Amino acid sequence: MSEPIEIEVAGSSPTPPESVEIDVSNAPAAEESKPAVPNKRRSRKQTSSEAVEPPHVEEPAAPPPPPLPNPASAWSTQPSEDLFEVELEVRNRGAQADPHASSTADIAAGLLSLVGENMRRMTEEQVNKVNEMLGGTDLRDYLDPDFWKGVGMVLQYQVQEQVEFIKRRARGEYTIDPYGLDPDIIEIVRPFVSFMYHTWWRVQAQGLEHVPAEGRALLVANHSGVLPWDGAMIASAVASEHPERVGRVVRSLHLHWFTTLPFIAPALAATGQVPGLPENAVRLLENDELVCVFPEGIKGVGKLYKDRYKLARFGRGGFIQVALRTGAPIVPVAVVGAEEIYPMLHNAESIAKMLGFPYFPITPFFPWLGLLGTIPLPTRWNITFCPPISTEEYGPRGADDPLTVLSLAERVRDTIQETINTRLAERTSIF
Repeated sequence: MSEPIEIEVAGSSPTPPESVEIDVSNAPAAEESKPAVPNKRRSRKQTSSEAVEPPHVEEPAAPPPPPLPNPASAWSTQPSEDLFEVELEVRNRGAQADPHASSTADIAAGLLSLVGENMRRMTEEQVNKVNEMLGGTDLRDYLDPDFWKGVGMVLQYQVQEQVEFIKRRARGEYTIDPYGLDPDIIEIVRPFVSFMYHTWWRVQAQGLEHVPAEGRALLVANHSGVLPWDGAMIASAVASEHPERVGRVVRSLHLHWFTTLPFIAPALAATGQVPGLPENAVRLLENDELVCVFPEGIKGVGKLYKDRYKLARFGRGGFIQVALRTGAPIVPVAVVGAEEIYPMLHNAESIAKMLGFPYFPITPFFPWLGLLGTIPLPTRWNITFCPPISTEEYGPRGADDPLTVLSLAERVRDTIQETINTRLAERTSIF
């Protein structure tokens, strides 16, 4: 019987290695006497006359690495869904903070919502690329630099998407209506207009049930704000909050002067705005569309701050004649909040004439701050849609009666002014 061989078995524990005696003449019996340890060291017989070397040791199998995050699971099916959760978290945290922090949180949440809306246009390939770069970053860590790096990449892909959009349009792959309305352009600007509506100006719309869900109607509103933001907000209120028909387009009539501007005119046409000609209003109403007019005209939009919320004359009542000829009900609309977005202290008429503008506003911020001075102040808005005024009882012939036209024009003007006065009395703060 051979002598037992003593070998050392190194262990992973910090204690000294222990000696184990193995009878090499009866190895199977030795294995039976000791419980088998899976994935542990095994002894082997020395075949040479030299000293026995420690046997080969197999390390315990390392646990398999966690699977790489699937891009679809990291961003869900669309990145905007995860950003929506982040937006909700920001809003909830802001609701528990002081009023100043709450306002800041609302703006931050609105920006996240704006980014998320734009990200809905991302293709699956773009989503996968962003996920690979983020490497599973938790979007709730919205203060993490990696998160904002990912947002930057998203915006980069958005730019690429817009380039492709321009190329498609250059090839003529789009459709417009006879007035130039382009559904693709409306879809592009919708997130930004929604941000201005819900977050920047926090518009409260009342009386939307007075706007018909089907058929024609003429919306008549007060005008203000240096730039025609009020028309965009009225259209956004109807499109996003109408109780019966979400998405209905409002066709606003704008001043003919805007058609002389190289970039503004195409943008207005693409978003559904139409030059303020009576023929255009009649044609649109006969097509059972919603038409919005601002009878104050340039006198309203270029109003000085000291004259805010004092309605100017409604001209000769051309909008009343349009409503009478088409039998369209008139819905007075009162807008409060737009007068303060650009506090116009003075009209530099000499500069306006030199540039060919109807007015050149001097505000506390413009032209002193350059382009920054064109950013509107984040005032709080209220838009009230008053009960409609029927025109059927007068018939189309009423459009030729000056007394009827003047009476209805004053009735609409008084309704808007009274509603404005009521909303101003209820308002506790401009912001």
